[in-house]
Amino acid sequence: MKRRTFGAVIVTLALVGTLAACSSSDKTDNSGSGDGAGGLTGKISFLEKWPDPQYKVYFDQIVADFIAENPGVEIDHQAVGDQPIKDQLRVLTSANELPDIYFAWPGDFAKKFARGGYAADLGEYLDGTDWGNTFAESALGAYKYDDIYYGVPINVNAKVFVYSTIAFEAAGVQVPTSYDELLASCKPLADAGYTPIAFGNQYGWPAIHYITQLNAELVPADVRSADYDPAGGAFTDPGYVEALAKFKELMDNCSKPGANGISHETAQADLVNGNAAMHYLEIVEFVNIEDPETIPAEFIENWDQFVFPPIEGAAGSPGAITGAPDGFLINAKSDNIELAIEFLKFMTNKANATLLTEVIGWPSPIEGATTPENSSAPMAKALEEIGAATEMAIWLDTETNAEVAQAYLAGVEGLLDGSETPESVMASVQQVAAKVAAELPAD
Repeated sequence: MKRRTFGAVIVTLALVGTLAACSSSDKTDNSGSGDGAGGLTGKISFLEKWPDPQYKVYFDQIVADFIAENPGVEIDHQAVGDQPIKDQLRVLTSANELPDIYFAWPGDFAKKFARGGYAADLGEYLDGTDWGNTFAESALGAYKYDDIYYGVPINVNAKVFVYSTIAFEAAGVQVPTSYDELLASCKPLADAGYTPIAFGNQYGWPAIHYITQLNAELVPADVRSADYDPAGGAFTDPGYVEALAKFKELMDNCSKPGANGISHETAQADLVNGNAAMHYLEIVEFVNIEDPETIPAEFIENWDQFVFPPIEGAAGSPGAITGAPDGFLINAKSDNIELAIEFLKFMTNKANATLLTEVIGWPSPIEGATTPENSSAPMAKALEEIGAATEMAIWLDTETNAEVAQAYLAGVEGLLDGSETPESVMASVQQVAAKVAAELPAD
């Protein structure tokens, strides 16, 4: 990726902001061409989950550019990290103080805001409009529930195995094309001196990403859809137990022990420093392993990626790929919905969507914004893989009810430390799912 240094980014962003301030647009139908809203007034609050400097520079500049173009606008912009934002959104919802624009993962995490009347219906702005048509449907559709759009995606994301070509060559292994080949590659990689799969599960979600993929491959899609719905929740298909057993088999044979005490970032460091051969990563994390200021040149020049290889004969969707976009909802109780819409249109116009890829390294859901010229070869390859996938399996911990997700998180941690079995994990999940369904309010 042609990623710029931090100083160069600031200069470039300033120039883009100057150019953006010279444009104008129609208030109700921004085509995403890069035109600005022009002459708006009011105040909105904006909550996102990327406080780290490498991401903050982009969001700060988008806010600054929008205000420069619309001097009558004020934006209260706050960024809270990946883990804390879950608690903050819960507290803000309880206090009826949600921001005008706020981050939400797709799946039941976002659906609960829609069910509670906290997410505005964005259908009139997105359904068949010039703005809506600029989005890749797979990304926009992740925020569509009961045929209503409730959210706007900011990026495209999926999970793949990043691997060291040096390690694979040293061990004499090829890129696996099936789960069995992936498992079989671990012994020669270990014999060559590498941890086959770097893995850290300190916060629980890395394991859940594996389970998301394995469930998608081993459980039929219609069964998963019914179970993941809070009103369904049987979770009795044998594929769920098999998914947990496959995960434990892979971790027992391919990763270090004690994963619950290892962070995802520490595991990533094992890969880039030449100690591990593979790591299951989100494509939005590619920027972290391509930074010449922090990553050894030997790794940057010698890595590639492949999708989770299919399980032969699986009853689910062997061509599925785990992932989902990140995105934003608009508070249905906001007094400034139109202004919030204009800000999201500005953030997702083609110029700013292209800048997202150039500055942060994230692939954009806006058609034509992420290209081979502004992204790396592995990123371009990943986008093709997403396009070829038979299904996008949304993260299990946001797709399911929060209590069910927590039962899964606790259970998988127990599976890793030996205190749980696949059968006992699913027994707990079934119990919690039944409780959640029973407590749902009657229609």
